[in-house]
Amino acid sequence: MKRIYSAILGLIFALTLTFGSSVFGGVPEEEAGALKTTLTPLGAEKAGNADGTIPAWDGGLTKPAPGLKNGGKRPDLFPDEKPLFSITSENMGQYAEKLTEGTKALLEKYTGKFRIDVYPTHRTHAAPDWVYENTYKNALNGKIDGYEAVNVYGGTPFPIPKSGIEVMWNHLLRWRGTAVFLDFTGYVTTSTGKHVMQLASQNDYNYPYYYSDGTVDSYTGELQLVRSINVGPPIRAGEAITGRLAQEIGKTQTWVYITGQRRVRKLPLSCCDTPTPFSAGLASFDEVDVFTEPLSLERFDWKIIGKKEMYIPYNANKHLEPDSPEDILDDRYIKPDYVRWELHRVWVVEASLREGQRHTSPKNLYYIDEDSWIAVLADRWDANNQLWRSLITLPITAPDLPGVMSTAWGYYDLLGGTYFVNVIMTGKKSQYEVMPTYPDRTFTPDAMRGEGVR
Repeated sequence: MKRIYSAILGLIFALTLTFGSSVFGGVPEEEAGALKTTLTPLGAEKAGNADGTIPAWDGGLTKPAPGLKNGGKRPDLFPDEKPLFSITSENMGQYAEKLTEGTKALLEKYTGKFRIDVYPTHRTHAAPDWVYENTYKNALNGKIDGYEAVNVYGGTPFPIPKSGIEVMWNHLLRWRGTAVFLDFTGYVTTSTGKHVMQLASQNDYNYPYYYSDGTVDSYTGELQLVRSINVGPPIRAGEAITGRLAQEIGKTQTWVYITGQRRVRKLPLSCCDTPTPFSAGLASFDEVDVFTEPLSLERFDWKIIGKKEMYIPYNANKHLEPDSPEDILDDRYIKPDYVRWELHRVWVVEASLREGQRHTSPKNLYYIDEDSWIAVLADRWDANNQLWRSLITLPITAPDLPGVMSTAWGYYDLLGGTYFVNVIMTGKKSQYEVMPTYPDRTFTPDAMRGEGVR
């Protein structure tokens, strides 16, 4: 009888790792207590690794760089450090287990050119104390209801995750401030190596999930509000998009202002593998920030592959320093000189298309940093099971917030030889400017209609 009982428990646990379930919500108080001892307040392992190449977390970086003004250029926080070593196509074999499939494919595709410069690891992520306190409450009360995260607010929803879908919600609901302004550009580089600006955009963001005066009961369920106004290139100047990204599956609303028609239109489907106007149609909605759209959660089965030590972009403030966005773009990839890679522990989550669902990428692997819960890298396979796209973001450290924040994001098309990078703040006077919370009316179609300039 005991064997049968154990087998049933094992089967239930295996199913929850793959799918998640509303039956299993929150962790026992004894387990949540680890957030105050062996785990960081957001759920990462506090200790370093055995050989010391990953240090222990000591509270993160919370002291702003000298002279930094809010809205100013953000400096490299470790300017005197040199790479410990570089990984190339010639020596990648000895580091293969710590590289994603997409990164290895780039090294092989651009033999002798593309490389990874590996720097000392710094665990710089931090958050305000009230975020830590909310995270502890979420650990006790949060659960997955179908594909939705419920009973959570103002902190990492599942700091001690038991399923792949919980890890993905940790990414979607990660700490990144309450309100920010971003001024950035986006470029596509063609297969011939030509850089073509796709957008220059000024963007306001609110994160209602992190309103410091809110509660679980007062939370409206909108995790991100965004208003983007294009100021370039000339053919796209005056275009705008407003989005209200909802935590409840299927409740997201998105509107676009079309200059040729001088009209605001609501998008019928702003999710999943639908091309987003935000990227001039080059990336899908669920590729923004490597993964953004909650509705995509319904289309896949989510499974934790494990937690691994891997080389990922991190503390990448160096890419913000040049004078022009094109200074960091090579003809086939972001210039290695401006991408800092470090060894970090990441959660590896596999997304497999559910039976009866459709998507351009039936199989995906996501790599989520344990400290910040940012999905830093991802690999996507096409319908022919070919490794198709390698997704990337360049997380920067913002001690004034404090925290590690995703910035420039994009993808490498491993089959077509093109690549796209958006949210490039390089050369901008303002780089991740912390703002007071915007009025809710800022993120309405009426407000966007009033902003139309063409």
